[in-house]
Amino acid sequence: MAKWFQAYKKADFEALAKQFSLDPVLIRIMRNRDLIEEQDMEKYLYGTMQDTYSGKLLKGMEEAVSILEEKILSQKYIRIIGDYDVDGICATTILKKGLLACGANVDTVIPHRQKDGYGINEHLIQEAAEDGVDTIVTCDNGIAAFDQIAYGKAKGLTFLITDHHEVPFELVNGEKQYRIPQADVVIDPKLPDCPYPYKQICGAFVAYKLVACLWEKMGIQKDHSELIELAGLATVCDVMELLDENRILVKTALKSMQEAKNVGLRALIKLNEIDKISGYHLGFIIGPCLNAAGRLDTAGRALELLTCEDYREAIFMASELKALNESRKTMTEHAVEQAIQWVEENCTETETVLVVYLPECHESLAGIIAGRVKERYHKPTFVLTNGEDCVKGSGRSIEAYSMYEEMTKCKELFVKYGGHRQAAGLSLAEENVDRFRQRMNELSTLTPDDMEEKITIDVPMPLSYVTKNLVNELEILQPFGNGNPKPIFAQKDLTFFYGELLGKNKSTTKLLAKDEQGNRFEIMLFHQLDQFREDLIHWYGENALEQLFSRNETDTLIKLHILYYPSINEFRGRSNLQFIMQQWKKA
Repeated sequence: MAKWFQAYKKADFEALAKQFSLDPVLIRIMRNRDLIEEQDMEKYLYGTMQDTYSGKLLKGMEEAVSILEEKILSQKYIRIIGDYDVDGICATTILKKGLLACGANVDTVIPHRQKDGYGINEHLIQEAAEDGVDTIVTCDNGIAAFDQIAYGKAKGLTFLITDHHEVPFELVNGEKQYRIPQADVVIDPKLPDCPYPYKQICGAFVAYKLVACLWEKMGIQKDHSELIELAGLATVCDVMELLDENRILVKTALKSMQEAKNVGLRALIKLNEIDKISGYHLGFIIGPCLNAAGRLDTAGRALELLTCEDYREAIFMASELKALNESRKTMTEHAVEQAIQWVEENCTETETVLVVYLPECHESLAGIIAGRVKERYHKPTFVLTNGEDCVKGSGRSIEAYSMYEEMTKCKELFVKYGGHRQAAGLSLAEENVDRFRQRMNELSTLTPDDMEEKITIDVPMPLSYVTKNLVNELEILQPFGNGNPKPIFAQKDLTFFYGELLGKNKSTTKLLAKDEQGNRFEIMLFHQLDQFREDLIHWYGENALEQLFSRNETDTLIKLHILYYPSINEFRGRSNLQFIMQQWKKA
């Protein structure tokens, strides 16, 4: 059971609420997101793309734009090399559309997940040289390709790296010594001497900034909306913080996507029957359809969809990706069950880092599985599978554990590795699997407290305080996601007196409860029904549970503290307040 904490950050909530014409609850939530200054709150609430940072602040931008302009005007052959996840696919699409608008002679390559692995490699460089390519532009990869870039430079190729991942480093006498590829230009906000003010942008946003600067330099007058849609989608799917300019980008992208300019996105939105698109739809419906191509087939299919200009053709391609994603879901559920069984049978309580080895698992699912296992045990998790020539894996981390930095401490075990604080990818020889598991746990300094799930309550707010107007005001805080989580509210001492199972699979629970003043509320539970029933039996006995679900309103002993989020339920022209229960404890 997670520990609950209340946020206690101070401000003059009433004065700020009056200034912004908002309920003080919203000011409390923004303060909990570390927004202190009035101008920061203003930007959070009402920021536009004019409030984002100029791409010219990125180190190397001016040189990259000059090189690209010269190559375009002289019609040199340019190749974009991206990555097979949503960020890489979107970044590749942005660069291709952006360069074509300038009249470039350009094509694209996205590495095959199984055959090529992550990022640029010598095989792709050799292929480019044989094809007569003059310039390679990477996106969402390249910052760790030190040897590969040197190989390409020796062949006379021009290289522009655009990336957002951590810069590789070695610890020498406790100090980081960075290893930066010797490309013609390297653009990465995480470069140690890059003055860019916000480091947490994704590869597609870096690509967008390059195109925006290039268009400005070459006098290209085009609407940026389509490219903003793609960069916003990538930001959500790459789990970037939805703060600062990322928040502005995603808000702007979602607004544009209501009538999407990108034909492929419009087709995916239509096929998935999405009326009002939100950050949830990007991360859990649209993104997985695009990712499925790179996982089970080739990411080139997703790139084709996003670069398609014919809507009927896009609908056909989108339907194929949707079907692929359904297959991926089935495979994932089976693999997650295997991973949990593996952990239960092979891991001890003392292991603070989980290294799960599933040789037969499709390597493309490793990251998803690692994320699910991490959520279950709240420990950093690596899932390893057998690739074509070595063992490959992905890791997902918890807040207290910097995955990339910890891996760097035993980098001698890897054929290849990369990533950032929360996620990483790796390749290693099979004989190093056990050693890797051992070293990760030897190096770990995680404590039991680090691995205990903690939930911060934004506002202890009586259900009786909530109005439809407040629920509508809370929408201003969208989009929710990493760095800007959905607010959590708490109510103490609710007595539950009615329960009913709804839906075809009886997986949704409608509950009625009352507070100590006798006010009645409708409370919905959409997940964890089995856990809810187990807890009630443990705390109050089977009779109380049967009484609750007897379909009659009765007095029961069931009294709970709950965490919730308020919503408005609209049905047959009528609307009423309801409360979505997220967690509960015995009162």
